[in-house]
Amino acid sequence: MKIDVRLNGRDTAWEAPAGATLLAVLRDGGPNPARMISVKRGCETGDCGACTVLLDGQPVNSCVVAAGRAHGHEVTTLEGLAADPLMISLQKALVDHAGVQCGYCSPGMLISLYHLLRECRAAGVRPDDHAIREALSGNLCRCTGYVKPVAAAAAVAAALEAVQAAAPGKGTVAS
Repeated sequence: MKIDVRLNGRDTAWEAPAGATLLAVLRDGGPNPARMISVKRGCETGDCGACTVLLDGQPVNSCVVAAGRAHGHEVTTLEGLAADPLMISLQKALVDHAGVQCGYCSPGMLISLYHLLRECRAAGVRPDDHAIREALSGNLCRCTGYVKPVAAAAAVAAALEAVQAAAPGKGTVAS
C-alpha cells in the first residue's frame, strides 16, 4: 500500500505491505530511504515505549500503530527534533543529570518528555515531578530508575520558566 506522510517536516511516500506497523516502516526502511534509527524495536506490544514517535504531535508507540494510519499525517522522530532548542536542552540535561545509562530507552523518553514540556509551556504551567513521571509512565527503563531523568526534565522545566519570566512583558509561569 502507498502511504503519503510528512516525516520530520518532509513529504515522503512509502510502500508498505498490508499489516505493516509504523515501527517497521520507520525502522526497517524498505523503500523508505531514511532509516530512523532512534525508533527502537523493543517489546512490539506497546508496553516499553522504545518506539515512541509523535503522530500529529501526540506520542504513540509505533509498534502498535498500523503504518497506514500515518497516511496523510505528520510523523516526528527524534531525528526530526535534532535542531529543536527544547530537545537540545532535554538531551543536555539528561547527560548532565546522568539520566542516560545504556541509552536504549532514551529516544522514547526524550520524545515523551519533549511532548510534556512543549504542552506545559503552551499552557503556561510548569510540570511537577508527578506530571513528569506520568509522562514517562509508558517508557520502561531498566538502568536509570527514573530518578535522574525526572530530575533532568524538572531542570529543563525550571529553566524554561525562568526564561519566560524574564521575557519583557511576561509574568511568571504558574507552578
